[in-house]
Amino acid sequence: MKAADWCLSSAGAAVVLATSSDENYPPENMADGSSETFWTTTGMFPQEFIIGFPMRVKISKVTIQCYLVRTLRIERSVSKEPVDFEQCVEKDLQYTEGELQTEEFPLPDFQATYLRFIIKSAFDHFVSVHRVMAEGIAENT
Repeated sequence: MKAADWCLSSAGAAVVLATSSDENYPPENMADGSSETFWTTTGMFPQEFIIGFPMRVKISKVTIQCYLVRTLRIERSVSKEPVDFEQCVEKDLQYTEGELQTEEFPLPDFQATYLRFIIKSAFDHFVSVHRVMAEGIAENT
């Protein structure tokens, strides 16, 4: 079975929660497959968003494209609802002026129905998240 990007809205993913909302830069932009569009935060930290998958998936790698994010935590849930999250990884990201941050997180044998991304701190007052990718295959449940 070929691995797919389960964070795409075209694959059935949905942003089920985002702690900030700006009508010009909505959370759905993170799941549209484009690095040109983005979601932006509108205030203090931490900020978070949750992406739900249409089924349980076995993820091998998560990639995020963002700007000005300092510390990021990724958590997962295998519940039918976005509850009971457990921490998977937390990392301080590197920042280069004028360049998107692209960070890959290899996650072998990693099952999830939801991913929660917590932006704990930033290099500025606002950050943008352009794209989130979760490479994996559907789980036989």
